[in-house]
Amino acid sequence: MKSSQKIQVENVNHPGQVRLVDATMYAAMKRAVLKVIPKRSPGLTVAALEEAVLAHLPEDLFPGGAKAGWWTKTVQLDLEAKGILTREKATPLRLHRA
Repeated sequence: MKSSQKIQVENVNHPGQVRLVDATMYAAMKRAVLKVIPKRSPGLTVAALEEAVLAHLPEDLFPGGAKAGWWTKTVQLDLEAKGILTREKATPLRLHRA
């Protein structure tokens, strides 16, 4: 059995901490998130983002959208930590590209 490649992800809520995750799953979710996230305000809520990415995920990696919620949140927090996404000061939380 072939071991999967790993990638380090950050979390905007826990600066300095990194976590290793599957690189293939991360890359697929990142592509989906960047495809659907607006470039400017008002952005998308996290719930809307989770729903929007489903149509852009490969079925072989996310069968029936399995585990998409966890991966959406992981990629969202990592992209925020890297300055690619930004939060708006709104309730509910809304995101758009930085």
